[in-house]
Amino acid sequence: MDERLLITVVMSPPALQHDSDGDACITIESAIGSETVVLNIESGVTDSGTVTNSKPGSTNMADAVRKARDAFNRGVTKPVEWRRKQLKALKRLYEENRQAMVDALRQDLRRSKTEAILLEVDYLINDLSNTIHCLDEWIKPERPSKGFVNLLDDVVIHNDPYGVVLVIGAWNYPLQLLLLPMTGAIAAGNAVIVKPSEVAVACNKFIVETLPKYLDSDAVVVVEGGPQETTELLKEKFDYIFYTGSTSVGKIVYEAATKNLTPVTLELGGKSPVYIDNTVDIVVTAKRILWGKFINVGQTCIAPDYILCTKEVQAKFVEASKKVLKEWYGEDPQKSPDLCRIINLRHFTRLQAILDNSKDKIAVGGKYDAQDKYIEPTILVDVSPTDKAMEDEIFGPILPIVPIENAYEAIKFINEREHPLVLYVFSTQSNIQKLFNDQTRSGSISMNDTVMFYAVETLPFGGVGYSGMGAYHGKATFDTFTHKKSCLVKNFAVIGEKLASNRYPPYSDSKLNFVMALMRKRHTPSLKFLPYLVAFAFGAGLTYGIVAWNKITSEDL
Repeated sequence: MDERLLITVVMSPPALQHDSDGDACITIESAIGSETVVLNIESGVTDSGTVTNSKPGSTNMADAVRKARDAFNRGVTKPVEWRRKQLKALKRLYEENRQAMVDALRQDLRRSKTEAILLEVDYLINDLSNTIHCLDEWIKPERPSKGFVNLLDDVVIHNDPYGVVLVIGAWNYPLQLLLLPMTGAIAAGNAVIVKPSEVAVACNKFIVETLPKYLDSDAVVVVEGGPQETTELLKEKFDYIFYTGSTSVGKIVYEAATKNLTPVTLELGGKSPVYIDNTVDIVVTAKRILWGKFINVGQTCIAPDYILCTKEVQAKFVEASKKVLKEWYGEDPQKSPDLCRIINLRHFTRLQAILDNSKDKIAVGGKYDAQDKYIEPTILVDVSPTDKAMEDEIFGPILPIVPIENAYEAIKFINEREHPLVLYVFSTQSNIQKLFNDQTRSGSISMNDTVMFYAVETLPFGGVGYSGMGAYHGKATFDTFTHKKSCLVKNFAVIGEKLASNRYPPYSDSKLNFVMALMRKRHTPSLKFLPYLVAFAFGAGLTYGIVAWNKITSEDL
């Protein structure tokens, strides 16, 4: 009997299986009537596409968490001196291993030096430099405003670390998406368990071998492994979990976290749409969209996933794109040193299926090479909402264009689907920009450019709904790993106790009225214009003085 049976192994509870966004899946393939059973574990895929075992390391997950918990309980991570020392050591790691990081990214993704440095290495260095510079300011207790009833008290918000936090990275940006949140967790005073993606084999090896050489390995513990090890890891109790990856695995992480009521940040993905109207510079628009789409050959969670525009704009965009892509990658993009490759054969096969299903709609590109894991930058036109390219997040160098008639139809199309991680709007009309901002929901919205908003450290980055929960970047990363602990400090002064004693029994109407009067909200006039009033008064007084002086001087003459 020649028929074959494909069985997906479900590990319980909960079982991690990587899907189109990036983690490994475990399957058993069996020939019916045959004695042969092949176990296929795609957790560690090498650059050549061969499969490695899902247990690259022998880390005991319970021991790793216990080690970090002990370090936190001993107070190792809380002193600001320790935090600063770790952050400076991490910066030294980046600076001393810049080429090693570039090499690891090239092995995993054939990432060019420019993209490796701009999108990962220098991005990490700049974020870390800002964290070190701002650390003293961020950790200071906050003193919010207080009402009349607490006028004699001290009202404080302490920035406390959560405790032991877990950071799970992703394979598409295997250094940045793991080390950046880890930096915020350390800055906030936590002990950290970091789990790099086993799919990005070279970067996983770099982190496992290098991180312990620079950081306190008792408080910053690296664990490695595939879905089975991650499943075991999620059974442990953490005080915070930060996960970057697919929505399907994000649900599993969230389910595991709820068992211990552990707060989470989920940085997921989804189909991020682009709207283009006829008011834009189409050549500049094409460059900005194509760059955002084809860096890392589309294996970016915030890459433009599909375009919504009229057929007139579609035709102009395609013509402009042909010229831009030829200028960037030459006649044969496969020979370009600036174009990455698909992470492994499983993801290549998934993307190949989209192309094979869309042959009649390919306007640009469409070629592929399985041996090289190469897919040419491709643009699909006149795509239907029911086409295969519109089913899930593409996560590759394929850009579908769905024709619509106007902005209102585009908004309706977007709102009928899950909330995207980011929405891109290309229009010079402020009313159109406002329309999309007001009538859609997304993690972020960017006008007239793609991806670049991600580099603005003062803008929190995160999803909403199926695209994630929580946010980070800049101070938002520190805040993510910080518990805001409220504190009221009262003294034993006689006048304060005399006023407060009206809350004690025996109760009476007079006591009640007095306490209600103390607690009543009183809104004093805003002082935000006071500096302007002072400046005006000073200027008016100075002018009057000068005029008066001139008058006196002229009278003397």
